[in-house]
Amino acid sequence: MVPPNTSLLKYDNPILVSRNTEKKATKQKGKTGGATGNGSSAVPVPSPPKAGKLPPVEAQKNQQTEEILNSILPPKEWQESGQLWTQQVSSTPATRLDVVNLQESLDQKLQQRQARETGICPVRRELYSQSFDELIRQVTINCAERGLLLLRVRDEIRMTIAAYQTLYESSVAFGMRKALQAEQGKADMENRISDLESEKRDLERQVNELKAKCEAIEKREAERRMVEEKRHTEEIQFLKRTNQQLKAQLEGIIAPTRK
Repeated sequence: MVPPNTSLLKYDNPILVSRNTEKKATKQKGKTGGATGNGSSAVPVPSPPKAGKLPPVEAQKNQQTEEILNSILPPKEWQESGQLWTQQVSSTPATRLDVVNLQESLDQKLQQRQARETGICPVRRELYSQSFDELIRQVTINCAERGLLLLRVRDEIRMTIAAYQTLYESSVAFGMRKALQAEQGKADMENRISDLESEKRDLERQVNELKAKCEAIEKREAERRMVEEKRHTEEIQFLKRTNQQLKAQLEGIIAPTRK
């Protein structure tokens, strides 16, 4: 059985947990009275290691290591064709060749999945996370305390990355809001500018009309003043002539009486 997703983390062979024939077996058991109830519904679970293969201390240590591995790196579970499968991380100690193969597999998967070398790349982050989990597995088998410490380091790194991701998303959302506000403010300012320009044109038209009126009034007043001055001048000339005539007549009347 091939696992659904290939990973850089080393796993044991998949184990079948349950079949889809359990219901059929239960029905047959009810018909036969339980004579063959365990024949077709038995779950093929791998038999536990015999106590004689390893000393009790070593067996207990291996069991403790497997429990720590399962707590650090939980087993994978999936369903296929109505059957439930599970797959645990491998508890086999790693050699130098395994580390070299891990590095080569990492480089190969980075190239195959076209991960970016710089910047934010979810693919690169996923592959390096799998590689770090594999290193934790290898270290935990040799020294459980060191593996638990690496687990703390991994969780702290993930928490820091999650915090930076949240900060990045919030900053992007803030930038988008500011951009939308700027666009809205820009539209409002453009409308305001258009209104002010229209108002300016109306005021300029009013100014031109008032200037034209002022010029017409000044011209009309100038003409009226010229007419008034001309009439006033004519009246003065007329009065002067009349005065001279009356003066001449008066002198003509007074002159004979003196003789």
